[in-house]
Amino acid sequence: MTKPRNLILVLGDQLTPTLTSLAAGDPAQDRVLMAELHDETTYVRHHKKKIAFLFSAMRHFAEELRRAGWTVDYVTLDAQGNRGSFTAQVAEAVAELKPERILVTEAGEWRVAQMLEGWRTTLPVPVEILSDDRFLCSPTEFGAWASGRQQLRMEYFYRDMRRRTRLLMDGEQPAGGRWNFDAENRKPADIDLFMPQPKTYQPDAISQDVLALVATRFGNHFGDLLPFRYAVTRADAEAVFDAFVREALPNFGDFQDAMLTGQPFLYHAVVAQYLNCGLLDPLRICRKVEEAYRSGAVKLNAAEGFIRQIIGWREYVRGIYWLKMPGYERSNHFGHTRPLPDFYWTAETDMACVRAAVTQTKELAYAHHIQRLMVTGNFALLAGVDPHELHEWYLCVYADAYEWVELPNTVGMSQFADGGLLASKPYAASGAYINRMSDYCGPCRYDVKQRTGPEACPFNALYWDFIARHREKIRHNPRMAQMVRSYEKFASDEQTRIAESAATFLASL
Repeated sequence: MTKPRNLILVLGDQLTPTLTSLAAGDPAQDRVLMAELHDETTYVRHHKKKIAFLFSAMRHFAEELRRAGWTVDYVTLDAQGNRGSFTAQVAEAVAELKPERILVTEAGEWRVAQMLEGWRTTLPVPVEILSDDRFLCSPTEFGAWASGRQQLRMEYFYRDMRRRTRLLMDGEQPAGGRWNFDAENRKPADIDLFMPQPKTYQPDAISQDVLALVATRFGNHFGDLLPFRYAVTRADAEAVFDAFVREALPNFGDFQDAMLTGQPFLYHAVVAQYLNCGLLDPLRICRKVEEAYRSGAVKLNAAEGFIRQIIGWREYVRGIYWLKMPGYERSNHFGHTRPLPDFYWTAETDMACVRAAVTQTKELAYAHHIQRLMVTGNFALLAGVDPHELHEWYLCVYADAYEWVELPNTVGMSQFADGGLLASKPYAASGAYINRMSDYCGPCRYDVKQRTGPEACPFNALYWDFIARHREKIRHNPRMAQMVRSYEKFASDEQTRIAESAATFLASL
């Protein structure tokens, strides 16, 4: 066996041929190491579909690298030489291959980043950790942007990113004369028999092998393994995105906040898992969306809404994550301690909206952002669920969930557990919001128009009980002060009914 100059470690969310560690290497002199590891599948008990997707995408990427001339040592989960953890696997490879150094692109999660740093003192060869240029704003650049600001608001960061990337810019002004068209993107949707569906694929031989492995090794993890219809190669992921631009993007803007029974995807792109593991390039897909707008194929509110999610929100939450870790994961502004209700795992609840969101999550390892924020997240906030338990649930159950993106979305936006660092208000809402944006409430056994009592929508009493319990913490928030005043105008007997209805429902959990 020829001794390699560099041992290049490629992590499971680094499936990008232009990765900085690969760019710094030479296929003729270096060797790539990839591994499916028990520790990485079980530090939280990931959804079966999530594990299968990543293992299949990793195996396909290894083949892509081999076709490009790389020598790849790929350790499958059931291989005899699998050591179960990154540290043990890399240490064994170093002892066997005796490379001059290790090259690795910086990790996306704090836990793994600390592990990589530790290798610098425990391994007998130098470890070079390279920056990850697949993101548009580095943690250092975000820290410089945040420095000295009293409030870190995504809108202002997003405008800077628009200027930097020149996306949707007409000279120095935003296209259409406005930076943000979100106010136009909140329409409820009606059932459309011709609603587009994301492009899907049947499992090939590699995926079939992975599915058999996951069924055997992770059969007791949450979620349905089949059907498995994901893209698992770069070419197929790009075809999924191209189909979205062609078929769904024209209506994405108008209906991006809508929810419909039996329509899990509506007009969403459903590509976050491909982006977050490296199969899609964020700037490349934003350029495609801008081109669709410039050509007249889609309206500005659709293009701007999509681009804002990528270069605005996605980059912003990553910046917050690296700015505030470690410790951010234990933020708990409201002091919530209730255990996560069992129905987050079973979907066994009479609340139609929660049942739909959890059932869909179990089946697909997917729910769109409003289902996460305003149904499962909103309920947890109103019920006083421990935000760390909710964080771990989201990290488990969604195929696109990595801690750098999921944690700030949960702790910061969904649960307001950081006290307003990330979001300008708690995203708390009664059943009226869900009724306005979905068709869940009509057949629900609860009455969305009743505030209290055994037949009332639980979101209603829980919402006003949340306001009551935390009014001293939220009365000075400009976007919540009116709701505090409204609660305080209720007659005392109504306040009592709210407290009793909320307590009765919570006791039933």
